[in-house]
Amino acid sequence: MVVTRFAPSPTGYLHIGHALSALAGWRRARRAGGRFLLRIEDIDHTRCSARFSAAIIEDLAWLGIDWDGDVLVQSARLPAYQARLDELRARGLLYPCFCTRADLAGHEIYPGTCCSLTRGECEARMAAGQIPAWRLDCGKAAREVGSLRYVEEREGLMSVAAERFGDVVLGRRDIGLSYHLCVVHDDADQGVTHVTRGDDLRASTPIHVMLQALFGLPVPVYAHHPLINDESGRKFSKSQAAPALRSLRQAGRAAAAILADIERMEC
Repeated sequence: MVVTRFAPSPTGYLHIGHALSALAGWRRARRAGGRFLLRIEDIDHTRCSARFSAAIIEDLAWLGIDWDGDVLVQSARLPAYQARLDELRARGLLYPCFCTRADLAGHEIYPGTCCSLTRGECEARMAAGQIPAWRLDCGKAAREVGSLRYVEEREGLMSVAAERFGDVVLGRRDIGLSYHLCVVHDDADQGVTHVTRGDDLRASTPIHVMLQALFGLPVPVYAHHPLINDESGRKFSKSQAAPALRSLRQAGRAAAAILADIERMEC
């Protein structure tokens, strides 16, 4: 059975770009007679709001996009994610990183600065009050799982190259956990077979496939759709103050008109 999901973070109101992602997953599931799930990814307590979570549900209902089962809320599942992080740490696949953003300025990929710190050095820093992030030792992880592949729907079989993304943070120092860890756990736990999401998340896929292999989890099919851009060519985003769906609704736009706009933009 095909199982898809829409998994927004409640850090603002949904805009038309979100509507495209929700619609893509919803159509895939409904046309295949499968299941469409709604997941609220609210682990970042510094930015997420229950007000926006409620608005997401309201806006999707207005668009006519329904979902199967209960809404999964990540903030209610923190112990499960922490257990995943602890497992990797116990297997020697994580190391503490004390680097600041200033330390990493100019580096696209983490240069491995803290990878060589001794246990004593790490313990001394933590005893002095320095809170580390926890990074995946991708070199060690790659040696453990071997070569990996996954299916990108429009492109076929893809290879995972660990060196392209470096030692990613799985345990953030501010909120304790990372998006990568939580999304991999939930996709497997919910039985998601097809991940439909925007091209802006394509670069995260090799990281997720690596984690799936480390945990012995199934690998879904990935389908990344093009992003919707505004008149200046920038992608619609909360940070760029893209028009919210509720603002369009309050201005008199009908849900059918919004969906028709999306259909035209996809062409």
